[in-house]
Amino acid sequence: MKHLRIFSFLLFAFLLVGNSFAQLSSSEVDALVENALKEFNTAGAAVAIVKDGKIIYSKGFGVKSIDTNEPVDKDTNFAIASNSKALTTAALAMLVEEGKLSWDDKVIQHIPEFKMYNAYVTENFNIVDLLTHRSGLSLGMGDLMLFPDGADFTINDILNNFQYFEPVSAFRTKWDYDNLLYLVAGELVGRVSGVSWEQFVQNRILKPLGMDNSYSSMSQVSDFSNFAVPHTTETGPMRSTAHFEEMINGAAGGILSNVDDISQWMLVQLNHGKYGKDLEKTLFTEASQHEMWKLHTLLDVNRNPRYNSHFAGYGLGWGLTDLNGNLSVSHTGGLPGMLSRTVLIPDLNLGVIVLTNTSNGGAGVFSAVSRTIVDSYLGLDDYEWTKKFSEYFKNSQEEADNVTKKVWETVAKANNNNINTENYIGVYEDKWFGKITVSMKDNQLWFTSHRSPKLNGPMAYYKANSFAIKWEFQDMNGDAFAMFALDEEGKAQSIKMKGISPNIDFSFDFQDLDLQRVE
Repeated sequence: MKHLRIFSFLLFAFLLVGNSFAQLSSSEVDALVENALKEFNTAGAAVAIVKDGKIIYSKGFGVKSIDTNEPVDKDTNFAIASNSKALTTAALAMLVEEGKLSWDDKVIQHIPEFKMYNAYVTENFNIVDLLTHRSGLSLGMGDLMLFPDGADFTINDILNNFQYFEPVSAFRTKWDYDNLLYLVAGELVGRVSGVSWEQFVQNRILKPLGMDNSYSSMSQVSDFSNFAVPHTTETGPMRSTAHFEEMINGAAGGILSNVDDISQWMLVQLNHGKYGKDLEKTLFTEASQHEMWKLHTLLDVNRNPRYNSHFAGYGLGWGLTDLNGNLSVSHTGGLPGMLSRTVLIPDLNLGVIVLTNTSNGGAGVFSAVSRTIVDSYLGLDDYEWTKKFSEYFKNSQEEADNVTKKVWETVAKANNNNINTENYIGVYEDKWFGKITVSMKDNQLWFTSHRSPKLNGPMAYYKANSFAIKWEFQDMNGDAFAMFALDEEGKAQSIKMKGISPNIDFSFDFQDLDLQRVE
């Protein structure tokens, strides 16, 4: 649900001089994707293009799993992660049209126990606020309740824990990406409709659109034979990993789909909510689409003269900007080993979807491929996106590797003979994350989270009162520092944390924890 550095890179890409080129042929798209898979060391991908009401391209590349070498095809399912957010906003739009709620309704009208960090925000927080990343909370605040998977937090915990978060900006003044509030939106869909978010999306969106091989939750899947397997290169050579376990609900990132099915989703968007053989059916109205494609939260505009953009921001589940005078409606998705991008250019009646199954390389693939395809329809020169993203990712990875290498070299050389481990052993508690225990295991300090069982691992002395934790969970790059505050007797009283790697995923929001000794 992440990889924001990609977008930072796009903001500062340099304009190349060249001749405009025509829309890519099918064979040229094939070559583009195959080259990107190799360049970004990615196991598999699938790509589809819709244009003027038709699917004109739909194909799989690479393999579903490096363990089986079975090929990806157009029907291979991937987790689409945060691309699911647009389906959540569509579900809410449908409920608005049915008169069951209003966009301006306060959340507490439907979920009375919802409680934010102060009374004013709680009382005024409306449904649009759930969807637009303008809560005043920091980037990814509270995502440690979701990442890594396997924690035991419930929707009641989520609703209760917002009150303990510290805002970093004034309410409705700044964009900071958020996942938890979309889970609240999913709960809202359930309470207002009388069925779960998963049931609503499956029965009211996926089935009507003929997305028959798509699922709103992993529990609905009985046959995984044509599912892409997640892979990672974040912590070593490429290897397959387990599927990410379901979140509290799927509203922030739970959809499982394939490029053929998502093409139907892109078509209903480009047809202003209409679908069916002769567009005789309506999923949502054009007025609802206007609300979803309206700027609600402003972002800095990309000043790259290549696109001559004048605005940028976030709608309801969609990122919005203009490219050479054309509206661009897009979103990315990211879960461990599953990275994707959807982009619509309504003025050109164009849609592109790229699904991948490898972290980190998938981000390079979906970026380079989608950008190159869209540029061809905009009549722009060949910007060599694959080459540029490859250089960017390699440089970023080298910088991050240098940082982490130095940390572990310092750990290896550290003299901890004077460390009294008894001063650090104990139980510490954060108001929203719960308790963790620092104990002795295999003759070294060990960190164990009570509620997120994958967050456990050895604590190696670094320097001063700081330790470096290498989690047993290595499917994501999430190793962290633990920095102890001591009392006058040298006994630890609290712990602050932060990620070790500059490239750590923002959902590892260790910096937001305030662990205080309770035992």
